[in-house]
Amino acid sequence: MCTRVVYSGKNGMVATGRSMDWKTEMHSNLWVFPKGMERNGETGANSLKWTSKYGSVVTSAFEIASTDGMNEKGLVANLLWLPETEYPVRDQSKPGLAITAWVQYMLDNFATVDEAVALIDENTFQVVSDLMPDGSRLATLHLSISDATGDCAIFEYTGGKLTVYHSKEYKVMTNSPTYNKQLALNEYWKSIGGLIFLPGTNRPSDRFARASFYINALPPTDDVRIAVASVFSVIRNTSVPYGISTPEFPEISTTQWRTVSDSKNLLYFFESSLTPNTFWVNLRETDLSEGAPVLKLSIANGETYHGNATKEFQPAQPFRFMGVKG
Repeated sequence: MCTRVVYSGKNGMVATGRSMDWKTEMHSNLWVFPKGMERNGETGANSLKWTSKYGSVVTSAFEIASTDGMNEKGLVANLLWLPETEYPVRDQSKPGLAITAWVQYMLDNFATVDEAVALIDENTFQVVSDLMPDGSRLATLHLSISDATGDCAIFEYTGGKLTVYHSKEYKVMTNSPTYNKQLALNEYWKSIGGLIFLPGTNRPSDRFARASFYINALPPTDDVRIAVASVFSVIRNTSVPYGISTPEFPEISTTQWRTVSDSKNLLYFFESSLTPNTFWVNLRETDLSEGAPVLKLSIANGETYHGNATKEFQPAQPFRFMGVKG
């Protein structure tokens, strides 16, 4: 389920790209959330509560989760599948945060990766997961964040503990295996050299090797059009052709959509596999002030947009994050 890359160009140009791979359509829509929203971690009696400090644009999944997005400070969050995930036993003494709201929590509260990692290191709350909406399996997910400086962090639950990988070098992330093993596998492919041979399957480790070579080979630029096109080209190279899925491995599935988040210029680009056009949202042209309306751009019914679609958003009631029984 997905590939994510971070590109750092010239003069502060930073763009994060990701593909969303899943076996079925995810009924995704785009949302703009203003600052000042009261939030609930949706884990029962002892749920984490907060008020959003920053406005954001996100892409939802099944209208129960924020899976991808960027806030007004250029912080980007991406949720990906990790089958090796092992969550800790629920500690009722700590406020809970449903995994469906993990992305939104990051976007609501932090301007930089440093800020997010510092708070997570305090271990003051617990991320809690549950079954997927179809009841087929536990939602085993890991999270990446990046910011306007090009800094990156990856959060994984393995062996019942949270591991945080924090470095500007962690530009690429796929699904399996765990991140430390992905890095080790990538060292092998780096020793061969991408101009000689790159693995070509849709397996996560092969996508990691291709994405890592290409994102580091891109020439640095501060031209928005070139930077965004370059990142999209890498993400398309690691996408899975439409209609190809492996039922027992949801992380090896059809690419449903792709995004590129320009953290410098606050432009959020979106591309569906089922429509011919790429469009974008300009957060600088959006009212993110406290009390501003929540806005929605519907794409779940095959709607087609092109160019700057910021003005196409319409006021809407926000979706509710799918909760976990306390």
